Amino acid sequence: MRAVAANMAQAAGQTRAQASKAQQRRLQLATPGMQLSASRGFSTSVQDLLSPTDTFRERHLGPSPADVVKMCEVIGVKSIDELIDQTIPAQVRRHDTLVLPDGKLGEAGSLKMIKEILSKNIQAKNFIGMGYHGTHTPGVILRNMLENPGWYTTYSPYQPEISQGRLESLINFQTLVCELTGMEVANSSLLDEGSAGAEAMAMIARTVNSKSKNQFFISDQVHPQSIDLMKVRAKYFGIELIIGDHATTDFASMTKLCGAMVQYPDTSGRLVDYSAMGEALHGNGAHFVMSADPLALVVAKPPSEFGVDVVVGSFQRFGVPMWFGGPSAAFMACSKKQVRRMPGRLIGESIDRLGNPVYRLALQTREQHIRLDKATSNVCTAQVLLANMSSMYAIYNRSDGLKRLAKRVHGLSQLFAQQAGKAGITVTNSEAFFDTVAMDVSPKSAKSVVEMLQGKGINLRAVNDTLLTASFDETHLEADMHALVEALKAAGVGGGSPTAAANLAVTGELPAQFARTGEFLQQKIFNSIHSETEMMRYMHTLQLKDLALDVSMISLGSCTMKLNSVSSLTPCSWPEVANMHPFAPESQTAGYRELLESLEKYLISCTGFDACSLQPTSGASGEYAGLLVIRKYLESKGQGHRNVCIIPRSAHGTNPASAAMCDMEIKWIDDSTGMDLEEFKALCVEYKDRLAALMVTYPSTRAFFEDNIQEICAAVHENGGQVYMDGANMNAQLGLTSPGMIGADVCHLNLHKTFSIPHGGGGPGMGPICVRGHLAPHLPNHCLVPPSSGGKAAERAGAVSAAPWGSAGIACIPWMYCTMLGNVGITDTAKYAILNANYMKARMTGHYPIHPTNKHNRCSHEFIMDFSEIRRKTGIVEEDVSKRLQDYGFHAPTMSWPVPHSLMIEPTESEDRGELDRFCDAMIMIRAEIKKIEDGEWSAEENPLKYAPHIQTEVAGTNWTYPYTREEAAFPAPWTLKRGKFWPQCARVDNQLGDRKLKLRLDE
Repeated sequence: MRAVAANMAQAAGQTRAQASKAQQRRLQLATPGMQLSASRGFSTSVQDLLSPTDTFRERHLGPSPADVVKMCEVIGVKSIDELIDQTIPAQVRRHDTLVLPDGKLGEAGSLKMIKEILSKNIQAKNFIGMGYHGTHTPGVILRNMLENPGWYTTYSPYQPEISQGRLESLINFQTLVCELTGMEVANSSLLDEGSAGAEAMAMIARTVNSKSKNQFFISDQVHPQSIDLMKVRAKYFGIELIIGDHATTDFASMTKLCGAMVQYPDTSGRLVDYSAMGEALHGNGAHFVMSADPLALVVAKPPSEFGVDVVVGSFQRFGVPMWFGGPSAAFMACSKKQVRRMPGRLIGESIDRLGNPVYRLALQTREQHIRLDKATSNVCTAQVLLANMSSMYAIYNRSDGLKRLAKRVHGLSQLFAQQAGKAGITVTNSEAFFDTVAMDVSPKSAKSVVEMLQGKGINLRAVNDTLLTASFDETHLEADMHALVEALKAAGVGGGSPTAAANLAVTGELPAQFARTGEFLQQKIFNSIHSETEMMRYMHTLQLKDLALDVSMISLGSCTMKLNSVSSLTPCSWPEVANMHPFAPESQTAGYRELLESLEKYLISCTGFDACSLQPTSGASGEYAGLLVIRKYLESKGQGHRNVCIIPRSAHGTNPASAAMCDMEIKWIDDSTGMDLEEFKALCVEYKDRLAALMVTYPSTRAFFEDNIQEICAAVHENGGQVYMDGANMNAQLGLTSPGMIGADVCHLNLHKTFSIPHGGGGPGMGPICVRGHLAPHLPNHCLVPPSSGGKAAERAGAVSAAPWGSAGIACIPWMYCTMLGNVGITDTAKYAILNANYMKARMTGHYPIHPTNKHNRCSHEFIMDFSEIRRKTGIVEEDVSKRLQDYGFHAPTMSWPVPHSLMIEPTESEDRGELDRFCDAMIMIRAEIKKIEDGEWSAEENPLKYAPHIQTEVAGTNWTYPYTREEAAFPAPWTLKRGKFWPQCARVDNQLGDRKLKLRLDE
């Protein structure tokens, strides 16, 4: 968020002596309160003797020193340094020292330091609301899901046979959304409420698809952070936004309108009957969007009864902490006819090979990894772990418990409105509200009243000069309500005769006009669990169905499934981290701000750039933010017409999808053997008058560091463009090279890959961007919490997240990761990632064709195995191998990308040699099985690869008709017996049937 001075970056040619002195000066800036060991005055031997013994480097890196020696022998190098020299081009190597801690604090010392920083946060009593509310995370969910590696270390459920647990939980979530909104279908989460609104607007624009209907109306009673975000999205989507009072707008006469959006309850707390608005919109061929509070929907009339077409919102208050803005699970729900245009992941039902009902990812052809720039959205990582938490929160409370909870919250707000009325305070929305009471405090200034109450540890919201709101949630007590009334009286609010609200009855019931009628959430799962024992066992049952890092390595290429350490995750559950409102005053958030500024400096050092924004909430969101920054920079130079973006064919699907969202014209370039420099230069010259950007991944997704990357970047600059580096493969760069070294101008970082935030089964993530100094004035802004670095708001890219720092609640994870590893340890992560990949590649060579790498035959941190020849000879395809790996106890690598008919393997630095060998042995044994097909011992149709995976009930059953034994099917390797067998929960899933017969929610 804040621009940081360019002198934080080390000059590439600085001598080691200079770097050491600079390191000592800067380290204290990057980590407040830390003292360098050299300043303690001890001898080295005494320092070593008294240093903490729980240092993190040896706990994080998999191979032992003895293993490294043996692995280098297999690779054919004398040392790991020789391997790095053969892997990364000399001209882009870093020779400075990362400006990070020294890594000597140890895990306990690092936790002590972050505790001291975060203790500077002041936990006030929050009544701010605006989509962020206090909530109680049930301990059984906190311990058994949020803090459970069986849940948080899983990947997106692309392999349904080993993902049935979280898939079941997610279809519970989709059902919950549908039941509360009254809509037919829902997705399994989006990033936040504001971006969900922007996605809905874009979906409607695509649905209408008419230049004559390019206007979109947003009620001025939508949360301001959502409006702010939607302004940015509309600009490059060709949508004309109209922001106004829905009550006085004549929608019937607005013939150019494609859609409109309202808030329910609105940002001032009112419940509004939108039925007439819905009719007017539909009569004019426009679509109706509503951003709704799911807790209100427990007792309030559902959006479907107002004629709403699309519903969005956030489930944060269903058991997920505020976390200073995120992460939490947003959602979108709509009708079945719109489902193929809906963004985000969809969970559907199908059957497996044996006819059993199973769950799977549905309609993936909508998504960016398949449709590229034609995708419905760039959404990739969403908020799966948080969606699962909210789903479990609903299950644990049950439908009747949710009703009691919602009525209690409403009752508290009713009681407050009544007592405020008795105190002479004017309540402006007493006719119909849910949890938010609005008060006219004139002639007092709302801002001055807010500031006075902040001094008493109470946070309210000033809507305008005279209007205050107080929002209640499940954490508030009756005593809190009375304390608030007394504080308002002490601030000089009210004091006259009782107002109309004094006569309000405290019933917990909404006015009949807005009350929900009829039953909902009647599915058994939402009404059958009441005890903690039952809840614990249900979550454990689901957990056992999924293969996570607590079972075995997950070698997905370009996904970096490394260790997510307990020490890094521990602070996430602390109250000073979890219970902070994103719009709390600066005076209360000093700890968070110090932590975030420190993390920004760490990332700036790692990238070799000058400034950073932590606002993007995923890698795809970071891509979008980075391209927005480039567009704003070019516009500031009078070059706004530049809109051509060059993208290699091997790029992640999010790249073209993000470019399309920024209204860029995409020009593809083939890089099947690396980008041809002359061809690339010619392409730059061809579009020199309109060239805006190159999006490039380094090292390449084809698994090697290109030698000519600096010349490629220079060609872009010579022709007026900027270079965006996709940071997906940053784990191979740390401390060895950097985006700054190669000539890039902006990059995003996947903190849920490189910096150890868990994937959570598909989120949460963080995708901050780092930029060179000339782009710093254009970093994302926020309408409610401006960046401390200042700058002109008009020059900034605008908001890409509803919260100022995005998913700030998980920023402690990368901070701990960097602090515990230190500058040497962080660099070693890249070295060991490259070591492990090249070791596995060396072991696989001779068994499988390996996709070409660099001139030294070295890959980066991943490598690609080619199955084209095996496919041609035997009919065995990469999917067959992927499914067969499940029988060996492993998750499949990345399949069929970036090269068709391939598997891309990324082991990460956290895996020990024994695990690497087990995986390699599994692949070699599978190759021997393929050889039996080649030799005719097994037919191309009847073999363990085609029938994989094999499930427990089938293997233990009485009917076994396959031409191989049960042992060959289920226990093909010795470790499947010695270490315990992981059983896939279903046989191979029928994907085609699941898309033909869509079923996206549970039956009633």
